Amino acid sequence: MAFGIKRSELLKWKHDIDEGKIAFLTHYWVDDRFSQMRTVTKAGALSIDQLYQWGKQYGLKKEWIHIRNDGYSHYDLIGDAQLDILKAEGLEDHIMRFKLK
Repeated sequence: MAFGIKRSELLKWKHDIDEGKIAFLTHYWVDDRFSQMRTVTKAGALSIDQLYQWGKQYGLKKEWIHIRNDGYSHYDLIGDAQLDILKAEGLEDHIMRFKLK
């Protein structure tokens, strides 16, 4: 279950994807399968191939992409990978806002 996200943030994420960018959206999240995790970052792109090529640099596998019919396919980044990728992408604001360590 996702929460702690503003509609404007979701719309910006979608807009950035529509513009051909790799877009990032971090929000609070609860999932019994990952009870230790409290946030997720969605890294999305319009093109599956673009997203896969981007993800390869971080060791992400193509089969981990959540393929969506609406065009907003994405990786769900959690845990250490989430933190490492946010740092590498210069997204310290996501780290600070959600107090990721």
